[in-house]
Amino acid sequence: MGFIAVAVLSVRASPVYIQPLTPRLLAIGAVFGVLAAAVATSPLGKRSGAHLNPAVTLGFFLRGHVHRHDVLGYMIAQVLGALAAAAIFTAALGAWASDVHGAVTRPAAHLSAAAAIGIEAGLTGCLLFVIFNLVSSARTARWTPAVVVGLLALLILAGARYTGASMNAARSLGPATVVDSWKLLWVYFIGPPLGAILAVIAFRVFLPERRTLTAKLFHDERYISTLRTDLPAQPSPARGAHPERAERPS
Repeated sequence: MGFIAVAVLSVRASPVYIQPLTPRLLAIGAVFGVLAAAVATSPLGKRSGAHLNPAVTLGFFLRGHVHRHDVLGYMIAQVLGALAAAAIFTAALGAWASDVHGAVTRPAAHLSAAAAIGIEAGLTGCLLFVIFNLVSSARTARWTPAVVVGLLALLILAGARYTGASMNAARSLGPATVVDSWKLLWVYFIGPPLGAILAVIAFRVFLPERRTLTAKLFHDERYISTLRTDLPAQPSPARGAHPERAERPS
């Protein structure tokens, strides 16, 4: 759906095409945010954590919430989801998908690879830092999906002109694979993970008194949590009464 939003808001033949670039980018960012929030608050999202993004999984792994045995599974699922979404988008929208280059993300021509990596790292770091802060309190954790809607709109507005504001290696890999466009794809394999690492470091340095309580973007105590959580959750039948699979970082 996010790829479809890129097309219907960006293709001139679309009845909802938005001419000025700034409101168009804001609208695209808001759609991506709303979709992420919808997944997070869905039954599947409440169970899995609704990461959707390898950088998010990496960040919570470094925070001690995701067991190392689960990291690969999350990332494989994220890549497969992105590949399926890109293939459906290209097949379903045809010419409109081609008009937006299959929703491929690519650094602007005037940017160096290092600059593109820095921008992607900065955007991703901001996203993760805010999420870490939100899930460090039971009171604010419930508002994470709503905050992410506005935050993604602003981050995409800030970065889309330069790198496409991917913040997600899987999101970039899916369209690149489907339309066979590999130029500078590696930038997105470095920038977002680097941003996740920087967010973890910044959170420890600037907010040392805060502790992330959950790795779920919308924690619901009625659901099992196979991710480490300090919030109430239903016990997993396979793991007893303590839904903890990762060690808390020192």
